[in-house]
Amino acid sequence: MQSRGFLQSNEWVEFQRSLGREVLEYEKDGISAKIIKHDLPFKKSYLYIPHGPTMDFNQMTGGFKNPVTNFVKWLREEAKKRKSIFVKIEPLLDSVAQALVDPPAGGKFRKSKKEIQPSKTVIVDLNQSEDELPAVSLSNLLGRMHHKTRYNIGIADKHGVTVGESSGIDVFLELLKKTTKRDKFHPHPKNYYEKLLKFFEGGKEIQVKLFLAYHPVSNSRELENRGGRDPRPIAGAVVLVYRDSGYYLHGASDYEYRAMMAPHALHWHIIKQLKAEGLKQYDLWGINPRKWPGVTRFKLGWGGDTIEYPGSFDLTISRFWFLVYKVARKFL
Repeated sequence: MQSRGFLQSNEWVEFQRSLGREVLEYEKDGISAKIIKHDLPFKKSYLYIPHGPTMDFNQMTGGFKNPVTNFVKWLREEAKKRKSIFVKIEPLLDSVAQALVDPPAGGKFRKSKKEIQPSKTVIVDLNQSEDELPAVSLSNLLGRMHHKTRYNIGIADKHGVTVGESSGIDVFLELLKKTTKRDKFHPHPKNYYEKLLKFFEGGKEIQVKLFLAYHPVSNSRELENRGGRDPRPIAGAVVLVYRDSGYYLHGASDYEYRAMMAPHALHWHIIKQLKAEGLKQYDLWGINPRKWPGVTRFKLGWGGDTIEYPGSFDLTISRFWFLVYKVARKFL
């Protein structure tokens, strides 16, 4: 049976419902899916299965044709009820994608260039022995980590950058505002990040942690400008923990302090803490050399394994509205 990522977990589904989204659930004949309805203009919508569906082919004793056909038929019916113009899936396994793309069982799902979750990521193995991970002092050279990453951790240390967990979501949002303006991307609404941290407090399946990197204020004028507050937050990361894995979901930094290499100190601290808590891997959550060259170089520098998922696939429900949607998306 394929393992499920946190996007198909019960607590993540409840979080989606807390955001006001309808969630459908399918559990039959070895096929499991949690489907999120996303609203579109003109009272339209689309259905989305993040990192799913999952399929247990061993339960499909009579072959997988009928179970898959029944699942696709059910998706069509539910989508039409909700005026959904398409269904998007992003499975974790090639075998699941193949079952839904190939006729006669699937046949109507088509590869999509529009991905919601990135199809490539970097995963750092935390199950290694201590001497295979970078030491705080950087005394041991590491085969897997890029030498520039080790060097930048050292620069952050020389600048006195410190890292710790925090509940200061407003601080993170201020950093995020600077990052989005600089890198020209659209973040989630403010209340999304607030709910993300608040909802999973005391969570059973999922925990969400906010880490902030700080630099000590260097002079009395700056300290006065900051109202006597020291140190200054200059980078942050939102990390989700599910089962034996940590996931780097959101990050932000103050470009003015880029020479201090705070993100390197930040993620080195996260790696050490996750390992100390017994987690087995740290998923840096998404690389794309063409769209995010700098971010991709940063994530590859940690020496993790590059993992590629099948990608995104769409099942068209309304041809006319799906065409309108694709045309409109080009201008947004």
